[in-house]
Amino acid sequence: MHKPSLLTAFYFCFASMAYGQHYTMEAVTAYPFPSELTASAQGSKVAWAVNEQGKRNVYVATGPDFSPRKLSNYTQDDGQEITSLSISDNGKWVVYSRGGDHSGRDGFNPVNPAHDPIPPKTEIWSVPFDGGPAKVLSDGDFPALSPHSDSVAFVKGGLVYIVAVDGSAPAKVLFSIKGTSSSLEWSPDGSKLAFVSDRSGHSFIGVYTNPTTPIQWISPGFSQDNSPRWSPDGQQIAFVRTPGTGGATDSILPRRHKPWEIRTANISDGNSTLLWKAPTTLSGSVPTTDGATNLHWGANNRVTFLSYHDGWPHLYSIPGTGGTPLLLTPGNFMCEQISLTADKKWLVFSANNGPSPQDIDRRHIARVPVDKAAMEMLTTGDGIETYPVVTGDAQTVILFTSNAQQPLLAAKMPFGKGKPALIGASLLPTDFPSVKLVTPTQVIFKAPDGTPVHAQLYQPAGGPARKPAIVYVHGGPQRQMVLGWHWMDYYSIDYALNQYLVDNGFIVLAINYRLGIGYGYEFHKPASAGVLGASEYQDVKAAGEWLAAQSQVDAKRIGIYGGSYGGFLTAHALGRDSKLFAAGVDIHGVHNRMQFSAPPTATPAPDADTAEKVAWQSSPVAHVDTWTSPVLLIHADDDRNVNFNQSIDLINRLEQKGVYYEILSIPDDTHHWMKYSNEVKVNKAAAEFLIRQLGK
Repeated sequence: MHKPSLLTAFYFCFASMAYGQHYTMEAVTAYPFPSELTASAQGSKVAWAVNEQGKRNVYVATGPDFSPRKLSNYTQDDGQEITSLSISDNGKWVVYSRGGDHSGRDGFNPVNPAHDPIPPKTEIWSVPFDGGPAKVLSDGDFPALSPHSDSVAFVKGGLVYIVAVDGSAPAKVLFSIKGTSSSLEWSPDGSKLAFVSDRSGHSFIGVYTNPTTPIQWISPGFSQDNSPRWSPDGQQIAFVRTPGTGGATDSILPRRHKPWEIRTANISDGNSTLLWKAPTTLSGSVPTTDGATNLHWGANNRVTFLSYHDGWPHLYSIPGTGGTPLLLTPGNFMCEQISLTADKKWLVFSANNGPSPQDIDRRHIARVPVDKAAMEMLTTGDGIETYPVVTGDAQTVILFTSNAQQPLLAAKMPFGKGKPALIGASLLPTDFPSVKLVTPTQVIFKAPDGTPVHAQLYQPAGGPARKPAIVYVHGGPQRQMVLGWHWMDYYSIDYALNQYLVDNGFIVLAINYRLGIGYGYEFHKPASAGVLGASEYQDVKAAGEWLAAQSQVDAKRIGIYGGSYGGFLTAHALGRDSKLFAAGVDIHGVHNRMQFSAPPTATPAPDADTAEKVAWQSSPVAHVDTWTSPVLLIHADDDRNVNFNQSIDLINRLEQKGVYYEILSIPDDTHHWMKYSNEVKVNKAAAEFLIRQLGK
């Protein structure tokens, strides 16, 4: 049974009378969100992008004070994101891509959530660092500034183009070859350009020199070659090799090793040698955390990379001539958001590590030399510190930082131990309700199989003794929710919604279920998960049961919400356990996993029939017969991550079974609410539905 979703003023009024004056959804989501932090190779210049209520602009700063200065002047909430931000080596230019949805599977294609009659393009822009008009250089994406600071290579339609950084001449094709080109990497002296040529099932590393010199192919084989990285002297390239597609049809359900290796090649002849091969274990598979292998070629001829083979995503270093890898970051924590300093002597990164047991549910900044296992934690405490970069003069770390009450903002600190000092605080609206935000606490409970599950508990002050409660389920699923504002825009939005629900009298439990990161390989890659059995759902159900057992929770008023993979698990909860979960909001969830089962082959997989049955039982639509709880379904129809039809499919099944549902369809936006007004609309609708269904 369907009823259109309407804002119900009575329940907002009821909540206000019960718990006092509340802030609005607009107030708690009006924070500036920073991204794309980058530093110049020399001096102390930095740049980053800021999304201010949908108006996305470039900000720059220069040491030692690093006072933020807005460089661009986009004034509309039009959904055009800024990515691939960089500063020229001479510090005179800032270059970026504007448009697309780079968190989606179709990132380059333009987005038009503002419904403009003539849709925008994804474009390459440049602007002088010291100020001046921003200029469109060309439509295209993934710009790579030349070390000479005079030109920009970029990708358009799978071809590589080049254009003058000042826009003094139109862009032209640099080279046109078979396949789709990507991953542009200039040599240190700017004389050559390495790239990846995807040939559908295999890929090559190529090197372009000039219009009259043939493309050089680096050790071409029958594999997928990716991540080209130049040696500091420009004489060699390191790259990652994984198998090409094909081979005998294998079984579907068992977990298996996904092999990878690092190779190095001399530019003089293009031949490569094996530098290191990952152990043939499950945890030795290609890492799937932030940045994947995070390959770099550092100083002192050290090649650094990330691997999961000891059970945690750690950094390693190996001589460029070969040898045994050195574990740089031992311990039970993960490394992510990794960058190499301009002098190539240090790796700086964020880690869920520190002196407090609660630090496993935070992020702090660390550094380690590329050639020595001498890691140092640069920040500690109750905050969240992420995305560090070191200025070209090696004096300052610029980073993003947040805590329970403060959204993510830019900050600075010495390149050594210290406390970050905010440089972006002036961008936070003066009426932002920081003082009204609660501090979530760490909760650890056990799933039915005994696995510890981490969560964050948000509780309101005052009100009735027994309150309604919500289980919040993140998406990804390769994510980790933490004890403060998140560093990803999608989960920053959800954090604001969690706080809003608390302000309206709800207890919220944000859970880190299996398939998420931060707790080691076996937690990240469990057996029988996802389309192979949805075993991670047991963690979600355990969260609801934990809430039901708390004295301050009304066990009859427990709801659930989540987006994307969180929507998938929300739908599982409502279909399988409506007696536990009284209502839910399912935002662009995956509902039918049959389309994700193995494609048909000439020789069927030995367990194809069993895998098909498992995929069906792993689908929320398989459990509609036991679904009785009301649900709000939200989806944008330009979603590039989850097909809009996934929600149509579920709605039609719920209609047939007479299940009460409401809908919110968002035309032309994507999976990531590129338009701020849509973000507010979705959060308001979700909160209103949960208040109306559970806040009585």
